[in-house]
Amino acid sequence: MNPIELSLFVSRMEAVCDEMGVVLQRTAFSPNIKDRLDFSCALFDKQGLLCAQAAHIPVHLGSMAFAMADIVGHFEWAAGDVLVLNDPYLGGTHLPDVTIVAPVFVDGELAAFAVNRAHHANIGSDSPGSMPITSKLEEEGIIISPQLLIKQGELNKTVWQALASVHGQKNATSLDGDFAAQVSSVRTGVLRMQELIRQLGLMPYKVGLLELNEYGERVAHACLDTIPEGCFEFEDFMDDDGLGEKDIPIRVKLKISKQAIVVDFTGTSDQVAGNINCPLPVVAAAVYYVFRCLMPSYAPACAGLFSPIEIKAPSGSLVNACHPAAVAAGNVETSTRIVDVVLGALEKALPERIPAASQGSMNNIAMGHRGQDGANDSWDYYETLAGGHGAGPYFDGLSARHSHMTNTLNTPVESLEMHYPIRVNRYAIRDNSGGKGLHQGGDGLVREYEFLAPAQLSLLTERRTHAPWGLQGGEPGKPGENFLNGKALPGKASLFVDSSDLLSIATPGGGGWGKQ
Repeated sequence: MNPIELSLFVSRMEAVCDEMGVVLQRTAFSPNIKDRLDFSCALFDKQGLLCAQAAHIPVHLGSMAFAMADIVGHFEWAAGDVLVLNDPYLGGTHLPDVTIVAPVFVDGELAAFAVNRAHHANIGSDSPGSMPITSKLEEEGIIISPQLLIKQGELNKTVWQALASVHGQKNATSLDGDFAAQVSSVRTGVLRMQELIRQLGLMPYKVGLLELNEYGERVAHACLDTIPEGCFEFEDFMDDDGLGEKDIPIRVKLKISKQAIVVDFTGTSDQVAGNINCPLPVVAAAVYYVFRCLMPSYAPACAGLFSPIEIKAPSGSLVNACHPAAVAAGNVETSTRIVDVVLGALEKALPERIPAASQGSMNNIAMGHRGQDGANDSWDYYETLAGGHGAGPYFDGLSARHSHMTNTLNTPVESLEMHYPIRVNRYAIRDNSGGKGLHQGGDGLVREYEFLAPAQLSLLTERRTHAPWGLQGGEPGKPGENFLNGKALPGKASLFVDSSDLLSIATPGGGGWGKQ
């Protein structure tokens, strides 16, 4: 392929991913998917190597890119198959993120895979919202090992019923609809890829994939050439694990050469009792994201782009946890801190390019109610909240925006109040929460919820004690704060609330850059 043909080849596959995302959004039932857009879509070759992705959620996409080859290599695939999984130790991230995989066959030959991953607010945990404070994976919901949901076009009713009746709740219609939406999305990907491959021809398609990965590797090495060689270290801390352990270190050493980047997490804390532990694919997603940010916008999302990156993470550590460690918050909170430590190490090599720390938390809020048998008043809700971005050498940080490993929208107030017994009394910028400096850190936000019925609430938040750091003399952003009826709550909490109770979340600001 000449450069124009290769560019069109990449764009056409990216367009397939975009269409998969539109189908999933438009056919899903839950606000978490159709409004917040907590999902991601990607394409892989027949070996499970990344070919293309939509601009969705980094923690989903990077972890799929790391783990998909192992997943697809364990099955004998046939046309019409659809696989489902959520096991974090077998290719998933955390239990609410459910992955759907469908093979693409052209003229009887396996050619690709269409994949999506979506977050389900109810995945069978005893705690509504399925983001509890736990010490074992089994307490976080149902565990779906990789298995065929549909085999050669025939639905496995046993698996489907298990998914559609998670925890025996009465909202099975919504859940059933979300899974059906995911299946529709990957089937759309299969059809579009079959059309594309037949138009190109199987052999030109295979040649295109080879050239795509070779090009991605060249782009990656061109990026490497801009980073000084050497070893660069950084350390940051998780606030706590929710079960008593505090100030938990994450350490990284970057070894940069013209051939490769070694990202070594030796010295990081052992895995902890709480659920901030990370499976290795989540760590890979955070690392890939940081280096992808250094690359030009035209860099294609493919396996070759990440080939120079090697990750070393001690088994049994916070960043390479072993079963049965709980991981619900590792996917959302620890992944974000991994971004901070890798950026902090890179800043020592590239001080003119790296921004200060962004808010460093997804500010996870899970809530709901478990009704009595026969009642129809059960509900589950989950959302993340935006905060301040870190300022950089040439810019102020953005305010009230999701950052780094998340790329979801907020839930519109109208949708939240329409679906659940909640009123949003306040939704505003948290003025002056960004760190001061030559360039100002972005401000966080304040969101206040009034409960209109009793509910159970879980909070998994970070940067409540360790503030987002500034750079080059810039001040840190303000830590986040959680309040119930005006009384301070810890960063991680599980409690019951009554009608008329007020929950207020103030998210962290971003760090400032440079002295004023």
